[in-house]
Amino acid sequence: MVTKKLTPKKGKKAPQKRKKTRKWKVSPWLVAAGLLLVAVGILYPYLREGRFASTGARIPEGARQFCVDLSHHNDRIVWDSLKVVVDRAGHTTKDLLHARNIYPVSTVIIKATEGERMVDKRFEEYWTEAGKREYTRGAYHFFRSSKDPQKQADRFIATVKLRHKDLPPVLDIETMHAGCSKEELNRKALAWLQAVEKHYGRKPIVYTSDSFARDILSPDITAHYPMWIARYNKKEPRFADWTMWQFTEEAVVYGANGGYVDLSVIKQHP
Repeated sequence: MVTKKLTPKKGKKAPQKRKKTRKWKVSPWLVAAGLLLVAVGILYPYLREGRFASTGARIPEGARQFCVDLSHHNDRIVWDSLKVVVDRAGHTTKDLLHARNIYPVSTVIIKATEGERMVDKRFEEYWTEAGKREYTRGAYHFFRSSKDPQKQADRFIATVKLRHKDLPPVLDIETMHAGCSKEELNRKALAWLQAVEKHYGRKPIVYTSDSFARDILSPDITAHYPMWIARYNKKEPRFADWTMWQFTEEAVVYGANGGYVDLSVIKQHP
């Protein structure tokens, strides 16, 4: 059977099927949820601490002398303006209009070296800038227990030239590499301390956490060197004979515009 093909009459187009346009319906609940996530992302740093970005950690009662430590992680420093501004609730703030107290930063400690080779890329700049002002300045070495202590000491000595009014050298010791024993760590740290003390003729300061000082470091170190203790839970270090106490890593300091900084109080200058 032959089927005759029908063709449209002249002047008329063959009928075409219309494409259906799909209409997307966005749930108002989905929009609201998205906006909420964005808002939380923006506000999280403030919501976490219950305060605004211009406000930082609370200072300890009775604190009057402050030390800030800086490295390449901290930028946009206005060297002539470093102050600890305290609001009516006792928090560090940058709001001068609502300040309860304003204290000058008396001491600046700057990261100099780490391990056997690393020199902090901001050290020379910050060391020079701090030296032009009236700050008491200090330099620290971040200790790597997996590295040779004499080479680490040599790196620090080659990098840091101390003046008489500068703080003694500082050893930052807060980690222990896998497989390292307490005995090995203490032996290496003591070797660094003795080498640096011999070169500068000054007893170094040891920076560490409250628990590290009590549980890891030997009395050969803790009983013979000034101790700078980090403890962030608003209570003084349980390590009794501390010289400085780093009470927060979330302070805001007027003149340090790159975000939170580590802030310490000074019991007495070593």
